[in-house]
Amino acid sequence: MQEPGPSRLGRAVSWLRAHDPELAATRRAGRTAIVMPALFALCSQVIGSPTMAIFAAFGSFSMLLLVDFTGPMPQRLQAHLGLAVAWAALICLGTLVARETWLAVAVTVVIGFLVLFAGVVSSVLAGASTALLLAFILPVASPAPLSQLPDRLAGAGLAAAAAMLAISLLWPRPTADPLSPPAARVCRTAAEQLRTDASWLAGGPETPGIGQCRATADQAATAAADLRVVFDATPYRPTGLSTSSRATVRLVDELTWLSSILADSAPPLDGRPACDADAHAVRRAAARVLDEAADLLDGPQSARDALRAASDDLRAAMADMERNATTRLTVHPGATGTPSQVHPVIGVLDLSFRAQELGFATLQVAGNVDLAAAAERRGSFARLLGREPGAMTEPLASARERAAAHLQPRSVWLHNSLRGALGLGIAVALADLTSVQHSFWVLLGTLSVLRSNALNTGQNVIRALGGTLAGSIIGAGLLQLIGHHGTVLWFLLPLAVLLAGIAPAAISFAAGQAAFTVALVILFNIGQDPDWHIVLLRIQDIAIGCAVSVLVGLFFWPRGAAAAVDRALAEAYADSARYLAGTVKYAVGRCSPVPAPGADAPLEEGRAAAAAARRLDDAFRSYLAERGAKPVPLADMTTLVTGIVGLRLAADAVLGLWQRADEQDVDTDKAEARLVILGAADGVTGWYRDLAATLGRGAAVPEPLPRNPGAEGQLVESLRRDLTDEKGQPTATAVRIIWTADHLDVARRLQPSLAAAARPATPS
Repeated sequence: MQEPGPSRLGRAVSWLRAHDPELAATRRAGRTAIVMPALFALCSQVIGSPTMAIFAAFGSFSMLLLVDFTGPMPQRLQAHLGLAVAWAALICLGTLVARETWLAVAVTVVIGFLVLFAGVVSSVLAGASTALLLAFILPVASPAPLSQLPDRLAGAGLAAAAAMLAISLLWPRPTADPLSPPAARVCRTAAEQLRTDASWLAGGPETPGIGQCRATADQAATAAADLRVVFDATPYRPTGLSTSSRATVRLVDELTWLSSILADSAPPLDGRPACDADAHAVRRAAARVLDEAADLLDGPQSARDALRAASDDLRAAMADMERNATTRLTVHPGATGTPSQVHPVIGVLDLSFRAQELGFATLQVAGNVDLAAAAERRGSFARLLGREPGAMTEPLASARERAAAHLQPRSVWLHNSLRGALGLGIAVALADLTSVQHSFWVLLGTLSVLRSNALNTGQNVIRALGGTLAGSIIGAGLLQLIGHHGTVLWFLLPLAVLLAGIAPAAISFAAGQAAFTVALVILFNIGQDPDWHIVLLRIQDIAIGCAVSVLVGLFFWPRGAAAAVDRALAEAYADSARYLAGTVKYAVGRCSPVPAPGADAPLEEGRAAAAAARRLDDAFRSYLAERGAKPVPLADMTTLVTGIVGLRLAADAVLGLWQRADEQDVDTDKAEARLVILGAADGVTGWYRDLAATLGRGAAVPEPLPRNPGAEGQLVESLRRDLTDEKGQPTATAVRIIWTADHLDVARRLQPSLAAAARPATPS
């Protein structure tokens, strides 16, 4: 007997889950489909106020469909309360300026810029920008006497109250971030790989086989790949604006980088290296840190003490390993270590270096997990203004600092804010000059169609007009079938709103426009005879809005997000290379009798590199959100973005290595060793500066630097000559110099993958 297949409902649910990850759009649309028609009916049929009905309907549409605040429920309710207050203020302002065209245009440009640019301060403001703009657009596009202001405010107030009840009672959003479970899995599989590898390297009666090591390594690699897939597919991926969202973005990149380090440090297939008990202890301590990080990702409200204690233990294990490393370093040519990777003498420290590299990357991951958990505990005001946990500055000062960082000509966020504000101002002027009946839809069409560049704006114009035309035809057909049986429209309105909420995310932008048009046709024909002009007016209004979008897209930064990412990548690589060069200069200055000029800790270079990385986060987010074909494959662009993390981590590791030195070693002249290290640093950082110069400019990508055995030999000779103490024994400075060279080699080994990813972006 044949097994019964899935029901139609089951197939529909499966399709919806495949096209709407986490059912985020479905959840918002379902709430709106319940609340919006109910409020519209209450205000229009029971209270008898058409003005209140319109503002209640669009207020609920805005507060339930256009925003989806995160965090614990009390913080979400506080955010919605703040949104309601902002709605009231913007409605008052829009009503006051709407009757004078010049004043309406000027205030629209100012309000549009402030609302859009304010999103750079925090993810709360960024997520609410469209809803806030709608609160101003609705009244400014509908001039009315001040006597209607109380009804407008009452409608918005009802919408706010209903929205707060709906998010609390109707299918509440899960508290956990969608990226947390896959990130926790990466931490746990990486921890298991570290423990397995440490056990195999240590040997013993219960040592796991090399096959088990390979199996755990495959599991860790698969988990890292799954995390990247989830990140790329998340519809509302972290914006890189608030503390928690920036920490999450960095966490994804750093876990990807940690996975690549794990792959490079896997046990060799051709024999077991010499045992290094300190390195194995560091691996086990790192595994414990990753386990605690996974637990905190699964429960961000739990205590962070265990993670901090494990991190302290890892730092202590790394310090012990650094102190004991000199006992394993020899300057005799017969030394053995891992000669397949480095010079035999330097290879003695290879296990220690790999453990140190893994430990440092693990501490970076732990720090971001701890920071994200602390950010979730912030109060509403601090979250609204994007204040980092533990920051010494006040929330307002923190917000000003974050906004000031983007008040520069090359800021993508500044470009998008000015573009959107000018587009809305032009739309207000055109709506008044053409005397369209429903100028609100002109502004809404401008806002929804405008994207980051003229090409994609043009594509959205075709989709918007096509979707509007299809929706108008469907709406007209419904009106024809229904005739004067207007009651049927009340039953169709919730279904139309539900489809309008789901279609843009699950189907396409054009389908969303079509569904939204049908909902508007139904909404404006309820309670009155069918008006065929509504169909033509809807197409006319959207056409004007699309024309404004194309105009603004052509004349204001028309190259869009792809060019902005190229510039941000170039700046980030140049600043990160400068930071790495500065840390090496600081390192050689710590082992020189006379400190070299510029040998202070490169803190300013580190801050500049971090700021460039944040701007890259913003540009990359715009690139991901931009519709249309991508000029560079997402996998290649992700490789280039993640390369910044690897380069900065190498610089951070060198700086931390020498900052932990007990005192400056000035007893002997180490000129030759300094020259070798500085020469290697110049070569590696010079390559990255050349890469930065080619990105987005059509120049040939530089060839990756080959391994330089001659430089390794020179370093060994310098160990024999001037890196030993008076008894001929290796010094701690020798270990640090070798590890500095290793960190530079890590940056060099990144180059082939980065060059391969950068080449498709340049013409042949």
